[in-house]
Amino acid sequence: MSIFSRNPGTTLALSVPEPNLAAIPVEPTHQGMSPAQILAILLAYWKQIAVITVVLAAASAIAIKSLPKTYTATATLIVNSDVKDPLAGRDFNVENYVSTQIELMTSPMVLLPVLQRLNLTQDKEFSGGLSGSSDAVRATVQKNLAAAIRVERGTGGQLLYISASAKTPGKAAMIANEVADVYIDQDRRRLNDPATERAQRYSQELAELREKVSIAQEKVTAFAKANGIGDLTSGSPGIETQELDVLHQRLIDTQNYRRTLEAKQSGSGSSADAPGGAATRTLLATQLAQLAQLSSTYGPQHPKVRELNAQIAVTRQAIANENIGLAAGNANELAQTKILEQRYIQDIANQEAKVSRIKAAQADGNKLLLELDSAKAVYKQALDGFDQIMFQAVANHQNVSVVTRAIPPLLPSKSNKMKLMLAALAAAVGLGVGVPLGYGLFIARRLRCRDDMERDFGIAVLAQLKAVPALAQPS
Repeated sequence: MSIFSRNPGTTLALSVPEPNLAAIPVEPTHQGMSPAQILAILLAYWKQIAVITVVLAAASAIAIKSLPKTYTATATLIVNSDVKDPLAGRDFNVENYVSTQIELMTSPMVLLPVLQRLNLTQDKEFSGGLSGSSDAVRATVQKNLAAAIRVERGTGGQLLYISASAKTPGKAAMIANEVADVYIDQDRRRLNDPATERAQRYSQELAELREKVSIAQEKVTAFAKANGIGDLTSGSPGIETQELDVLHQRLIDTQNYRRTLEAKQSGSGSSADAPGGAATRTLLATQLAQLAQLSSTYGPQHPKVRELNAQIAVTRQAIANENIGLAAGNANELAQTKILEQRYIQDIANQEAKVSRIKAAQADGNKLLLELDSAKAVYKQALDGFDQIMFQAVANHQNVSVVTRAIPPLLPSKSNKMKLMLAALAAAVGLGVGVPLGYGLFIARRLRCRDDMERDFGIAVLAQLKAVPALAQPS
């Protein structure tokens, strides 16, 4: 049995079955398609494959060419792990801090000030065709801006990369830098504003503590003055005790002097104690000696003896007068001394009562002193920490700083047209080959090579001839 194909350009196959097996059905010995069968189909549809591939490649090239470019700019920040919270006074946890800040950079707290500063509500790229300044427009711009921002953490853990995407290089760099600036400004204010507010509150509290010290001091002074206490802080009456000791000493001196006067008044004293008394007695002794000498020579009626007797009488009268005056003076002075002694006794009694009263009031005074000491201690402690608080208030604390600012990129990050073109070309070739191959396999299946006979029908092919050109028809 022979099978011939009259189609131009096809292979002509001749097969002769074995005589003894003609009546026996032959099952296919191979499953699936052989490379020769696939190649035969592809060669049969090469024109269609070429057309589909070229058309798809051209269409993809046009579509890729019209795609907009996207530029990405990146700003780099570094976390300063040596900085500590000026208020909390605890160690800085970089891991927790970085995780929190990455989330914060893409939050409305940062993005809203960015879109306001850059006026992105008027930018069609981010507004999505909307106009105005309504909440819906701002929400749309914020959503698109968040999609254009990407914050990544560096390998070392302390670097943060803020990447912004836009249709122009300058806009991408501007957005990345603005996000970094807004975030750093907010971070600085989060650290420094509480320290400044605390310094203000600290100054007010310091003034209140100083006022409390003044009030406590005034209470102590008023209490000491009201109770007659010279020095309340000494813990004892002080001056009042000294005055009492002075009064005791004066009383002792007065009593001794009074005893002396009483001895003189009792007769143990003489005119010699009076001023000029000794001279008068000496004069009397001289006159008596002269009288004794004259009496040995002259008689009692001798003028010299009589004259000397008259002088002796005058001197004795003077001594008598002096003794009388001295006794009167002693009596008067003794009376004054006794009065002074009684006054000292009364003063001592009054002073002792005063000292006793001051000692009794000392307990209440100690309470006031305790309040004063406590107020002074608190004020001193607050005053010692004031310099540190003020230093923290004026210092520029900063946990994050800029390493490099974003610069406009030279090449776009999206779309990578070369990669897209290669992918589109591969897809065009795949479709260009796949569509005709599927058509030839499932829709227009024909016998195109020897494998079609042998694999599909189990018929052995004896020979395979090249395509026979079509014979010319007779005229």
